[in-house]
Amino acid sequence: MTPVAETPTPPPLAWQEDFLQRHQLGADYLVTARMWFDPLVDRLCLHRKSAGEPFVVGINGCQGSGKTTLVDYLACALEAYGGLHCVSLSLDDFYLTRAEREVLARDVHPLFATRGVPGTHDMPLMLSCLQRLKARGEFTVQHALRLPRFDKASDDRCPAAQWAEVSEAVDIVLFEGWCLGVEAQPEEALVQAVNALERDEDPDGVWRRAVNTVLARDFPPVYALVDEWLMLQAPSFACVQRWRQEQEDKLRQRLGSEDLGRSMSPAQVTRFIQHYQRLTEWSLATLPERASTVFRLDGQRQIQAGGAR
Repeated sequence: MTPVAETPTPPPLAWQEDFLQRHQLGADYLVTARMWFDPLVDRLCLHRKSAGEPFVVGINGCQGSGKTTLVDYLACALEAYGGLHCVSLSLDDFYLTRAEREVLARDVHPLFATRGVPGTHDMPLMLSCLQRLKARGEFTVQHALRLPRFDKASDDRCPAAQWAEVSEAVDIVLFEGWCLGVEAQPEEALVQAVNALERDEDPDGVWRRAVNTVLARDFPPVYALVDEWLMLQAPSFACVQRWRQEQEDKLRQRLGSEDLGRSMSPAQVTRFIQHYQRLTEWSLATLPERASTVFRLDGQRQIQAGGAR
């Protein structure tokens, strides 16, 4: 029997080479992208052609799962293959300022000083930005939409002069976040602490109930603007600490030795991710049934299965 020759992998296009260099990735990422992400790109191009307004894709994934990389790939591919103008948004960019979180920490609960959970985002600003993008306004240089940016190294919102600007018509909005799409938990789920942080620093449940209230009250209007949900599904929360530590290691490399104090130590990462554990585990248990596209990851962030449902 004559063996079937393997189809050679095409060389990277110019935009793909730029993408790989920007994210410090090997060419094997493109193999994964062609298999799993390019069919999604084709489908989004079709959706956009039939939609009368910008198409909003909500992308959920725990910390370190690859959301930011995926969003950048999709934006580049949609422009290259479909000629579509995409705007990329991150839930992280809508965090309250450090001063605003300090007020919450004083008036509601000390754990609100740490960014991350519902209650630490500027929800009116988030909703307003999405509504304006969805309304298909004719943005121009003179009438641009300004989108906030957050500096994780300084743990504060960037000055307005550093915000991104949208100055042309938008076709697709790619909106990613670790708890996007997650619904509020039932009251009985809030009784038991899920980790040492909750047990020791929120023994009466004030913090987690306040988080749940914001999730139930303020996030549904945002979710109503999302046309399609996509999830990068981690195997378990146990992977999150390792993935989050890898992010910190990259941050330390980027900052250099003179700015090491702006990144977190392993012990700080361990405490930090406990703020996210409850809703990450809740999303892993509930969101796959509601998302239209799910990519199931292994411990090395490689896609094992998934796609459109």
